[in-house]
Amino acid sequence: METTIHTLQDYMLHTETVTYIIIVAALIGITFFYRFLTERDDDED
Repeated sequence: METTIHTLQDYMLHTETVTYIIIVAALIGITFFYRFLTERDDDED
């Protein structure tokens, strides 16, 4: 998938889109990791 970026506006929109996708993926990953850690602590009681 090779796209040509012709203008600065296209470049800024592309980078903003990629950044938002990375942020959403990180938040979902952190949420599952936190739930994994807290569930392990509950089993030890």
